[in-house]
Amino acid sequence: MAIIIVDDTIFSLEVLKAFLMSAGYLDIITVQSATELYELVDGHLERGIVEIDLILMDVVMPEIDGIEACRNVKKREWLVDVPVIMVTATTEIDGLQLAFSAGAMDYIKKPLDRVELLARVRSALKLKYETYRRKAREAELLEVTCQLKAANERLQNLSFIDGLTGIANRRRFDEGLLQECRRSKRENSPLSLIILDIDYFKAFNDTYGHLKGDDCLKKVASTLRQVLKRPGDFTARYGGEEFAVVLPNTDDVGAAMIAEELRVRIEAANIMHINSMIADHVTVSIGVVTRFPGQADTPDDLILAADRALYHSKHEGRNRVSVERLV
Repeated sequence: MAIIIVDDTIFSLEVLKAFLMSAGYLDIITVQSATELYELVDGHLERGIVEIDLILMDVVMPEIDGIEACRNVKKREWLVDVPVIMVTATTEIDGLQLAFSAGAMDYIKKPLDRVELLARVRSALKLKYETYRRKAREAELLEVTCQLKAANERLQNLSFIDGLTGIANRRRFDEGLLQECRRSKRENSPLSLIILDIDYFKAFNDTYGHLKGDDCLKKVASTLRQVLKRPGDFTARYGGEEFAVVLPNTDDVGAAMIAEELRVRIEAANIMHINSMIADHVTVSIGVVTRFPGQADTPDDLILAADRALYHSKHEGRNRVSVERLV
């Protein structure tokens, strides 16, 4: 990391360099104009890109003075935190104010006093290192905060997922149904709910064991995901062998068609079930209910109506779809 001295007078350059080297600052680069400084900081000289600790800059220079040079240097993002000490023969208030407004952090008056120079250099370098450390800590804290936020989002998502089937769990279903009920009322759009139950699932588990039962639940959940195409539709494991499907902006006719497709697709999966009372493969009973604009109801009302429809499907022989109206 280097200290840059900018002065058009060779004598001043050599005095400054000697003072600094006597204090142990060995990486010192001298330039004689603002133009040469620009070429240095932009990596256009033979030395290439230079990491800079401090710039000592004479105020009075031909063509481009130190104040304008300071202002231009500070426009470079990678030099914003590099301290600039102006070397000046005058301490007029207006001149100093211009220097500070250009981005200088301090000044030292000619003729140079070695003790004062080194004290101001040490102070500037200390401030620069503290600024870098603070920004590094802030960047690290920001990264940790982003990681924690991402981890929390993952945990939040996991808390909404059924661990076995990978679809939404009951908690997510309850929140999603409430949200869609409110949206349905706000937008005066229909909302349909499907609840389906695997027929004779206890007998399935008793026959094939719980591991096969888990595989059956996964297959049903996978089939539901395949049938539901719209982004707003979602399915959830309602509990045990029951699943729920929420269909925003879907009337009773559309919901009944989707329910029938679900029933047919699950039956077509041909999951063996030799102890079912109605078939030699897995089937489902389905209940459907639709909320139409203007109806006063709650999510619980929809669930109760869908349960009634599901009961009708079971009572009438299972492996069928029943549609219930809200009352």
